[in-house]
Amino acid sequence: MKYADYDMIDGSYGVERHHLIGGPNRSKADEDGLWCPLSPSHHNSSKMSVHQNKEMKVMSHIIAQLAYEVEMLSTGKAKTKEEAKELFRRRYGKTYV
Repeated sequence: MKYADYDMIDGSYGVERHHLIGGPNRSKADEDGLWCPLSPSHHNSSKMSVHQNKEMKVMSHIIAQLAYEVEMLSTGKAKTKEEAKELFRRRYGKTYV
């Protein structure tokens, strides 16, 4: 990724890899490339970080699902948005959108 060294929120340099979907699905998220670069502040160490702020966490799940669905459509693995959403649900056990 061209910008993988920069925080996706404010563009600051020096980031950590945040898995957009964690828990038992973390390895699947890795396989699917569902991660984003975040500064330590946006990742773990502030009240606005994705691990301490519910809205940020929900937003990261939505971003992951939409990215997955776009990938399924662009590679032809799904023919419709509904089919792409169903593929995500089957793979991750739920939908966020």
